[in-house]
Amino acid sequence: MSKIAILTDSSCDIPVELEQKYGIDILCFPITLDGVSYTERKDFTPEEFYDMMRQAKGVPTTAAITSLRFVEKFCEYVDEGYTEVLAVLINGTGSATYNNAVMAAEQLREERPGHKMKIHLVDARTYSMVFGWYVCEAARKIRNGAEVGHVKAELEKQMACNEICLAAFSLKQMKKSGRISAAAAFAGELLGLRPIISLNDGVSVVQSKVRGDASVVPAMIKYVTSRVEDVKEMEYQIGYTDHPMKDELIKQCKKAFGHPPVNTFLLGSVVSANTGPDAIAIAFSGSDRGPRNL
Repeated sequence: MSKIAILTDSSCDIPVELEQKYGIDILCFPITLDGVSYTERKDFTPEEFYDMMRQAKGVPTTAAITSLRFVEKFCEYVDEGYTEVLAVLINGTGSATYNNAVMAAEQLREERPGHKMKIHLVDARTYSMVFGWYVCEAARKIRNGAEVGHVKAELEKQMACNEICLAAFSLKQMKKSGRISAAAAFAGELLGLRPIISLNDGVSVVQSKVRGDASVVPAMIKYVTSRVEDVKEMEYQIGYTDHPMKDELIKQCKKAFGHPPVNTFLLGSVVSANTGPDAIAIAFSGSDRGPRNL
């Protein structure tokens, strides 16, 4: 009889209630801020982390989940009689986490010789509930009897379509993470310019710059509309920190796209460590970019 584990990492930003509802296991990232080490989802809420960033002298840093932690988790699954694992992990070009899981799958043969457990690894190619939403959907399908290989194929196809349009209102973290240049950050702070950024497969591109906060949401909607043939058929989500512009984003998206988002979510600590504590985003399904070449 099959016994299937669903595994992901804390960059998924899946709320606790959905984590528990679908029986999803989440490995948590370590985060360091002003010399103090923390663990995401354990030591603070997203809202608390936003305040910590605003008050900090420096910017947060994150470290990949190690192959050792994956080996330990895979060993637990073998010992508990699991037959298959579906692991959907943070964008492989933005973190060594995915490659560490690949190595751990090989190392498991040494730790548990002769084990029969199948490990299915999926590179999410993105961040936050942009993939976490579909991890929940995959877990639901598997709990209802769907075959893991089929669900994995569906996930990989969806991950090849996911796109993000992001706006950050504080640029310190964006500059540190390399999402925007130091010059762009300086201009933004000096002139009140807001970058409208696309983020696909871990590659960030400043698509436009607008002056003033009121221009941000229309520019985001304009960009998304340019990427999709029919926004009225488009599935989308809204991500945000506690910035007040989020309510306006939701309102204008409903009007422009003709329907509400399928989900709204808080950007977690791993994500906001790079975007800063003041950011909003539209995640949507665009054109299929095809298989990834790592």
